[in-house]
Amino acid sequence: MASEQFEACAGGAEGAGRRALITGVRGFTGRYLARELGAAGYRVFGTVMPGEPLGPDMFHVDLCARSAVARMVAQVQPDVVAHLAGISFVPHADAEQVYRVNVVGTRNLLEALAGARRRPGAVLLASSANIYGNACAGAIDESVAPVPANDYAVSKLAMENMARLWNERLPIVIARPFNYTGVGQDEQFLLPKIVAHFRRRAPDIALGNVDVARDFSDVRAVAASYRRLLAASPAGQAFNVCSGRAHSVSSVLALMEDIAGYRIAVEVNPALVRSGDVLTLAGCNDKLASVIGRQRGTPLADTLRWMYEA
Repeated sequence: MASEQFEACAGGAEGAGRRALITGVRGFTGRYLARELGAAGYRVFGTVMPGEPLGPDMFHVDLCARSAVARMVAQVQPDVVAHLAGISFVPHADAEQVYRVNVVGTRNLLEALAGARRRPGAVLLASSANIYGNACAGAIDESVAPVPANDYAVSKLAMENMARLWNERLPIVIARPFNYTGVGQDEQFLLPKIVAHFRRRAPDIALGNVDVARDFSDVRAVAASYRRLLAASPAGQAFNVCSGRAHSVSSVLALMEDIAGYRIAVEVNPALVRSGDVLTLAGCNDKLASVIGRQRGTPLADTLRWMYEA
C-alpha cells in the first residue's frame, strides 16, 4: 500500500502547489532534502543563520530568537516542515549552546507553527539514533529504551520529550537517523575524513578503534526517506532511518583501498578510542518500511566512490 502510494506520486504531483519549509536548508542534509522536495513539486523555503548569504525563498533566522521564528512562519505558511537545523557534532565544545539550539530552538519553531493561521500537514523533527546510547542490541528498533551517553544525545532526547507536548496541536513525526554520509559532509566526521585522506593519497591516517561497526546510509537515501515521511505524515510516531547493515571501520578502509588503488597505514590514536564502545550497532528499519515502503539502499562502496570522485 505504502509503495503504491509513493509510486503514484513520482513525477512531481506529490508536492504540487504545496510549500515546504526546511530549517537549516544549507546544512549537509538540508541541501539534499531541498533537491528532493523540489523535484517532487514543492516550493521550498529555508532558514539560514544571520550573516549567511540569502537565496530565493530563504530567511535569516536564529531559531533561539522566538519572535523572529514566529515572523518567518507567518510569512511562509508552510504545508510541510522539516526541522533539520541544530548542532549535530557530538563532541561540540559548548554544551549550553547544544541544549539551547536543539531544545529551545525547536520549541520556538513548534510554538510558531501551532499558532500559525494555516497549520502544516506534517512536521518532521530530526532527532538522532545517538539517543539509544551504547545499547547492546544488535539491530536496534524503536522499542529499545533510550540511554543517551553525551550532551548531544541528551539534547535530542529532551527535544523529543518536549515535542510530545505539541502532539495534540501539530502532526509531529520524529526521525532518528543512524550514521549517514555523502558529498559535502564535513571532514570532522569519520567517513569524510577517511575519504579525504585517500583523495590526497595520504600515506597514513590516525583513527580510533577500527573494529567497531556502525550502520552507514547514503545522505540521498535519508533525504528520500524524509520526503516520504512528510508525505505520509504518520503523526505522533518515531522512526529509525538506517540501512539495517553494519560496516566496520576496517571494512570501510578496505573498500577505500580498492577504490583508490593503494594501501594506507593506520595509526590507532588512543585519544580517539572511546572506552566501553559497543562493537557493533545497526538499526532496524522495519517500522519505517511499513509506512514508506521498502527502499533499495545504496551500497556503501557506491557512496564512498561517489565521495571519492566528487
